[in-house]
Amino acid sequence: MADTLTIIDNRTGRQYELPLRDGAIAARDLRRIKTTPEDLGVISYDPGLHNTAVCRSAITFLDGVSGELRYRGYSIEELARDSTYLEVAYLIFHGELPTAGEFATWEDDIKENFLIHRNISRFLDGFRHDAHPMNVLISTVAALSTLFPDATQIDDPAVRRRQAIRLLGQVPTLAAFAQRRRRGMPYASPDIDLSYVGNFLNMMFKMTELRYAPNPVIERAMDVMFILHADHGQACSSSAMRLVGSVKCDPFAAAAAAAAGLSGRFHDEAYEAVLQMLAAIGSVDRVPAFLERVRAENLHPPGFGHRIYRTYDPRARILRAQAEKVFAVTGKPPIFDIALELDRRASDDPYFQERSLYPIIDYYEAIIYHAIGFASELFPVLFAIPRFIGWAAQWDEMMADPEVPRYRPRQIYAGSPPRPYLPIDER
Repeated sequence: MADTLTIIDNRTGRQYELPLRDGAIAARDLRRIKTTPEDLGVISYDPGLHNTAVCRSAITFLDGVSGELRYRGYSIEELARDSTYLEVAYLIFHGELPTAGEFATWEDDIKENFLIHRNISRFLDGFRHDAHPMNVLISTVAALSTLFPDATQIDDPAVRRRQAIRLLGQVPTLAAFAQRRRRGMPYASPDIDLSYVGNFLNMMFKMTELRYAPNPVIERAMDVMFILHADHGQACSSSAMRLVGSVKCDPFAAAAAAAAGLSGRFHDEAYEAVLQMLAAIGSVDRVPAFLERVRAENLHPPGFGHRIYRTYDPRARILRAQAEKVFAVTGKPPIFDIALELDRRASDDPYFQERSLYPIIDYYEAIIYHAIGFASELFPVLFAIPRFIGWAAQWDEMMADPEVPRYRPRQIYAGSPPRPYLPIDER
């Protein structure tokens, strides 16, 4: 049987056969369906693009029904267990895991970009003392384009790769400096002798010690969390990177737009809401009463239910196991036992099962980041830092894809019909 879709237009009685490719029809083929030769044709209406593919991508495979997540074909479970963030970053951008020599060069190139230009440091000093670190990060990433004029040469793959390396190297420094300034603390210089994550911890938490030595358990947990956030398909932020990048601007402008896609209430409040919910429950023995209230009031508890996953978020399962290791170092927060009990009971509860309300990555990650010592306002920044490689890879893939033109969605006009202009004294 041919891979086609037959459509009958009941307005005209005409029949159309549209080709199917990978389970999708090309939206432009709908324009063949007309009532008159002058008709512009049928368009699809999909608010939020929840059932529209905007590109073909080889980076991330995501199956929300089975709860499967893969980068370039490798399962997230294997990568989180055996790999490192920088190795995964290489994989995501280049398509293959690096050899030892390739990885050494990649790591050295990134570390060479840990230091930021003093003009950017001065730019940081211009923000209010209490400026939100996410807003500062967005602004300073956009400002990087003023320091790297070669970034406009977007048709050169080697130049595109250079900008990805710069983003990887500079973003942790920008984020750490933004938060330390907010807290009234002096900047802690990058340390190229530390790992990528170890250096970030150094810039965040170094005090008066001569050299900062990250705890290896905390360092590894951060590395795993960075791996889990490296890419997630066509999320709002990744789509923003592609949409803005499609006009052929430099990648720093597009990356700032992508970061802005993580700065809204959906992300800013999600982590904090999890902590507040667990603190409000108060103790393990009060979990059943909380579940009764959820059912009675038809609530959607924070940290449960993902727009893509209809089952348990695989990243949350990884972090549930990782949390135990972290708390062996930091001490176990009382809310963790509450979280485990709520997870256990909710997973067997018909109310949660019928609504696909399973723990998502925010649920355990919020507890871990809080236990490590990160302030809640930094949570969206911690989400964004590892995602910059995903955005860079999405942008690079789009730049090399001849099928992707400049983004220009259609709309269905719902405004006033034609009407005459009236002078102000006649209105």
